[in-house]
Amino acid sequence: MTHHDETALLEGVHGALYIDGEWVAGEDGTIDVTDPSTGETIKTIANGSVADGVRALDAAVAAQDDWARTPARVRGEILRKAWELLQERKEDFALLMTLEMGKPLAEARGEVAYGGEFLRWFSEEAVRIGGRYAQNPEGTGQMIVTHRPVGPCYLITPWNFPLAMATRKIAPAIAAGCTAVVKPATLTPLTTLAFAQLLEDAGLPKGVINVVTTRSTGALTDRIMADDRLRKVSFTGSTPVGVGLLKQAADNVLKASMELGGNAPFVVFEDADLDKAVEGAMLAKFRNIGQACTAANRFIVHESIADEFSARITAKVQAMKVGRGTEDGVQIGPLVEPKAVANAVRLVDEAVAAGAVVTTGGKAIEGAGSFFEPTVIDRVSADMSVSVEEIFGPVVGIQRFSTEAEAVSLANATEYGLVGYVFTQDAARGQRMIDLIDTGMMGLNVGVVSNAAGPFGGVKQSGLGREGGAEGIYEYLETKYTLMPNPYA
Repeated sequence: MTHHDETALLEGVHGALYIDGEWVAGEDGTIDVTDPSTGETIKTIANGSVADGVRALDAAVAAQDDWARTPARVRGEILRKAWELLQERKEDFALLMTLEMGKPLAEARGEVAYGGEFLRWFSEEAVRIGGRYAQNPEGTGQMIVTHRPVGPCYLITPWNFPLAMATRKIAPAIAAGCTAVVKPATLTPLTTLAFAQLLEDAGLPKGVINVVTTRSTGALTDRIMADDRLRKVSFTGSTPVGVGLLKQAADNVLKASMELGGNAPFVVFEDADLDKAVEGAMLAKFRNIGQACTAANRFIVHESIADEFSARITAKVQAMKVGRGTEDGVQIGPLVEPKAVANAVRLVDEAVAAGAVVTTGGKAIEGAGSFFEPTVIDRVSADMSVSVEEIFGPVVGIQRFSTEAEAVSLANATEYGLVGYVFTQDAARGQRMIDLIDTGMMGLNVGVVSNAAGPFGGVKQSGLGREGGAEGIYEYLETKYTLMPNPYA
């Protein structure tokens, strides 16, 4: 992709706020969006104020009743049209994500496919919102159960999957008949702005989805969350921020969906197919440069195969190509910002000081951009910070275990519970792991679990609620029960 193509693409993205179907200037100056592979500014966009956020909520509130009464088929067809437009523009969206976030272009294309599936899935779910009609057990009355949109939503998305994290909140909101204010991550706002334009092109009425970019996230969020017209918040991001939002949500008893941090165990038993386990490990760890809440964080490997597993992973990691995501064959792009590199350096240094052994990588890469070498550390223990904290970078830490009970204990020794990965060829053991490993999702002999048709979400401090699947639309619906007298009495 030439520099000219990149420039034209970036110029084509609106740098304004999207409120009530209009592109409007922010009240509070501008935000510089940088390319993490160079550290250079690629676009300057509007910085929304607290008042801009209130205007966006005003628009969502004003549009809510009409949108809720819009037939489900119409809502679904708009989502279907959005999916079709995304297929036409997939190369633009992929490049845009690579430019603002750094992931390799091949992975960005994968995200466009994955993110797009939420549009297609919820276009089909919109018309499946059902209810039930039944006689009560006493025979004295007829019960009707219906579902209706929860109302205006505040959707806060992270920087690591700029399209998919937006579509998996926006699509079910649209399908259910809810309006929303979307607050994309300050580091990667361009994809969401381009997506807002796509939704308008697909025929979404004004005010249904409003996008506010801001550097004053805390102040703007405080004001929107305190507004008694808001009925739901959905957030993807860190657990500490999610905990704060839940406390704020309590004041107005908001419906809340939280997709928070992860510390995924990747358990390899002695009977695993090692080829598949190594392949799964590379996907589970290095997808998105390790910057995923679903990333394998702790590799818990049976002592009898740990040396071979470590050697094989090390060889594969040494062969990985690092560079700007637009370059051919690049597998590891930059981390999102310099602070992420400093964190990876700290985690590796602390592990080495505590007795772990680096088999490859382990250092920041000098020069432009925020790059860190893909890294393998062996002889890691469960109490090291690299095992306790969410890494969010390209670092594999290998622990060893001897018994199944020990593997389960190590896997569950975290406050998080988003996803776990287990590799075993013993079917009964696999079934036991589904029950025993305390996570909201599991990959059994696979390294990537995310799918629009599956309910994505965690337990413990990894969150509340589910995104995607048949379950995903109910996060945006309330249940109403009506009783009528028995017509035959």
